[in-house]
Amino acid sequence: MKRPFILFFLALVLLIASCSPKGPYAITNKEYTHETDSVVSVIERQQPVLLTDSSGTTIPSDWVGTVNFNLRKPNYVIIHFTAQDSAAQTLKTFTVVKTQVSAHYVIGRDGKVYHMLNDYLRAWHAGFSKWGSISDMNSCSIGIELDNNGSEPFKPAQINSLLALLAQLKKAYNIPASNFIGHQDIAPARKPDPGPLFPWKTLAQHGFGYWSDDVLELAPDNFDATTALKLIGYDTSNLNAAIVAFKRHFIQTDESPTLTQLDLNVLYNVYQKY
Repeated sequence: MKRPFILFFLALVLLIASCSPKGPYAITNKEYTHETDSVVSVIERQQPVLLTDSSGTTIPSDWVGTVNFNLRKPNYVIIHFTAQDSAAQTLKTFTVVKTQVSAHYVIGRDGKVYHMLNDYLRAWHAGFSKWGSISDMNSCSIGIELDNNGSEPFKPAQINSLLALLAQLKKAYNIPASNFIGHQDIAPARKPDPGPLFPWKTLAQHGFGYWSDDVLELAPDNFDATTALKLIGYDTSNLNAAIVAFKRHFIQTDESPTLTQLDLNVLYNVYQKY
């Protein structure tokens, strides 16, 4: 009888050990599971909306579940730099509740990709931002953070991984080329990333975002630069900030809020693509 008991005990120990948290992010991974369980419980809740009219009379209501639905898919990709010293520091930032910030992906300088949130869930990466008529970018986008302090060139291995990730996301969610943009594009008065050192031209060559043509047509005399920026998507309520954001993305050699003739030619060329 002793041998079967010992074997059972060892099997139980192994089972418990296999279920125990492992790795440096075991605790946060457990919390992630807890939070997603909470989201699932909200989705599964089946109860009618409770309404009353202006006189306080209850309006009849009932729950009838439709069979035609699916998850909302992301339609934009927003690219950031972390402005921190390492991927490990950023992972810590995104796994502490008090910071109230997160992203779907973090890509290290060495090219390693950290997937931190299911693509269908809403990360807290865009903050107060606007693109075109959209004022809640968190609800329709995937956030990608690149491990970069904001003043250094992006590493080749990092960009290689980014291109592979963007290709997968574009295919999976049918994201238009125009919808791969930067944090400063959607928050020009507030954010500087991913900055003028980010290789937007390389991304555009792979179908992620747009870039100006090599040969530029002269912008017409009646060309309205403010309207063109709006049509691209920029919030022009602070026009100088919008111009700087545009130039950090599409010019990358000058960050002044003044549009030169060359800048106008580039803007004229780019806005036609949008």
